[in-house]
Amino acid sequence: MKYVVAYAGTLIAFVAVDLIWLGVVAKAFYRAQLGDLLAENYNFGAAALFYLAYPLGVVIFAVVPAFASGSWLEAAVWGAMLGLFAYGTYDLTNLATLRNWPLRLTAIDLLWGTVLTAFAAACGQLAVNGIW
Repeated sequence: MKYVVAYAGTLIAFVAVDLIWLGVVAKAFYRAQLGDLLAENYNFGAAALFYLAYPLGVVIFAVVPAFASGSWLEAAVWGAMLGLFAYGTYDLTNLATLRNWPLRLTAIDLLWGTVLTAFAAACGQLAVNGIW
């Protein structure tokens, strides 16, 4: 049951905060940076798959390692590292291979992925601890 609680806490935190970021806070930024690369219609199936799978990875690689200590801070550190590597893989590959991929977008998205993943991992651990 602990794993289900960890996943639910991580999933809710990750999806809610990322949708606010992408849909409200940074919407104009991403649109300006990506321009014609941005699809007119989103692939909701692919988005749903990402939003279900990525939090599972956060639980496996960041929350579960913090189970022994019960520390949300430890989960957040593991989450930050996972976010840096995962978002770095995406953004740096795009920067290396796509024409006109913005360096500014890479930097901001790397920072966002690091912070968001750390936050979601901390929330997953706090859910397990019964605090969140």
